[in-house]
Amino acid sequence: MIKKIFFLTLLVFSLPVAQKVLAGNYKLESPDKNMVLNVTTGDSLVWSVRYKDKPVIGRTGIALDIAGFPGCGRVFKNEKAAITSESVDLVAVVPNKDRNIRDEYNQLTLRFRDGFSVEFRAYDEGVAYRFTTALKSDVKVNDEQLNLCFPRGTTALFPQEKSMYSHCERAYLHISLDTIATGSFCSLPVLFSTADSVRILFSEADLYDYPGLFLKGGTGGMMQSAFPKYVLRAVPAEKGADRNEIIEREADYIAATSGTRSYPWRIFIITGDDRALVESNLVFKLSRPLKLAETSWIKPGKVAWDWYNANILTGVDFKSGINTETYKYYIDFASAYGLEYIILDEGWSLSTTRILASNPDIDIQELVNYGKSKNVGIILWMLWHPLDGNEEQILKTYHDWGIKGIKVDFMQRSDQYMVNSYARIAEVAAKYQLLVDFHGAFKPSGLSRAYPNVLTHEGVRGNENNKWSEYASPEHNVSLPFTRMVAGPMDYTPGAMRNAQKKDFGISFNNPMSMGTRCHQVAMYVVYESPLQMLCDSPSLYYRENETTDFISRIPSVWDETIVLKAKVGDYIVIARRKDDQWFIGAMTDWSPRKLEIDLSFLPESAFLMEVMKDGLNAGKNANDYKHDKMEVNNRSVITLDLAPGGGWAAILNVTDTGSEHK
Repeated sequence: MIKKIFFLTLLVFSLPVAQKVLAGNYKLESPDKNMVLNVTTGDSLVWSVRYKDKPVIGRTGIALDIAGFPGCGRVFKNEKAAITSESVDLVAVVPNKDRNIRDEYNQLTLRFRDGFSVEFRAYDEGVAYRFTTALKSDVKVNDEQLNLCFPRGTTALFPQEKSMYSHCERAYLHISLDTIATGSFCSLPVLFSTADSVRILFSEADLYDYPGLFLKGGTGGMMQSAFPKYVLRAVPAEKGADRNEIIEREADYIAATSGTRSYPWRIFIITGDDRALVESNLVFKLSRPLKLAETSWIKPGKVAWDWYNANILTGVDFKSGINTETYKYYIDFASAYGLEYIILDEGWSLSTTRILASNPDIDIQELVNYGKSKNVGIILWMLWHPLDGNEEQILKTYHDWGIKGIKVDFMQRSDQYMVNSYARIAEVAAKYQLLVDFHGAFKPSGLSRAYPNVLTHEGVRGNENNKWSEYASPEHNVSLPFTRMVAGPMDYTPGAMRNAQKKDFGISFNNPMSMGTRCHQVAMYVVYESPLQMLCDSPSLYYRENETTDFISRIPSVWDETIVLKAKVGDYIVIARRKDDQWFIGAMTDWSPRKLEIDLSFLPESAFLMEVMKDGLNAGKNANDYKHDKMEVNNRSVITLDLAPGGGWAAILNVTDTGSEHK
């Protein structure tokens, strides 16, 4: 249950947090007054933002185009204004970052004619806005406009897309806005940086019954909204294709929806401190609250994954592959290290489109029963297409089998139908107490707050890219916490046990290696947020590397508290997280070796035994080199992290006395 405490309600216009200066001009300040949002109405609706008296978002126009209502959302006169403030305590059912979250903001609501309104919010960490309508009939939304302007000299980490039909697994290109070609577009989230070194992370939240937003380049460095059209007909890309589609027919509108509703929040996390990007909970705050009455069955955890390592086992007395014996081995491995789940990825079912029966070499019921005896649950991979429209039968069947979760893959779309499909899958899965991992997916947009059984999304260029490319570089890896991960949990699938420096890296589909050091991979279990966190490599390798595996197995997948200690976008990150009275620290760097000094003043007044996995002295030559160390520390300790190129560092801290309780 979410506990709500309302400290402030309606404020009059004369108060300084929000002030009507002239007719049609409004100013809204954040609670700490560092964020100032100015709104102007009239023939258009325009807003801008200053942060610590620096311009960060210029005059930005927004509008909503609804068929049959020419004035609604496009004529901004005769408004009524209401100013409110609120401070609410939220509790995350599945806390991927923080269990307790303070939601504090000031809000300006402008009500126009024809049942149309716009809500603006100013937080200490950023700003947001959304449209609402109160129209009696269903409507068709032709378009939603956002013409986003930034100060001269602004750059972006730009996840460029070739098409809106996409997995949204992109590299983040560092690019100046004035060099982005008109019409060239990206998926979200996208990170902007002004010449004054202010960061603006743009994404969306509370995405329901509506298409996902993309951004495209406009004239003069402007960025404009773009949406996939409503899909009327999609067909397989080729005869017999089971996953890739061609959109044959689209409507001339983006959404067919209820006329009385709120639309998705457009959110801008704004800060001069890179640490604040990673610490932000703004997407969670702006998403609709819990929909489930009972959540005790939702069990986050770690997962032994088969597809990355091609089911290759060594030293066994059976032919490894997609068969019952192999998956029993995975279950034994998961049980030995206290992992909660294993995944049966592609190949377990009779075919990729016939997913209500297993292939002849797999005995699902035997595996479920064996897993239950070892306290290990089974998660099943499936394509989205055969699940779509048949969620009730398929998910009930899986529940009856004793399956614990599903990994849904190859959605590749962000149109309204697909967004609705995510919500439908989440709801039916919750009905049958199934966890959900959306793979081949767009970024998280708040669904997991309403349906916390949705534990993670892909929508990220992760470790699987090691099998065919050099995409998952350390630079990319230390960009993700400030970009994709800000939107929500990401299924990067860490844990590679073959590690290489840049000059030694080679591509192998069946025996992949990762770029960067062993401890770069270990640190991901602290740095990367995913309540369903994978161990991607072969159990045979994990047994061989027992010291590493044992360390990883003791790192939680959910957190009560997160503190970012040091951070620079694309260069390095050091993060501390707490679960109960244990603390964990993870650090990662790009290809540049670094010495980073951190103090442990965030710790409570106790003595701790700190167990460390760190780059070995020769990790710059052999990325597999590491050292496992232990030392006594407290909140007065200062330590130096020595990171190799592509390096990492991770620590587990346990209280060794009971001098005082954690506050």
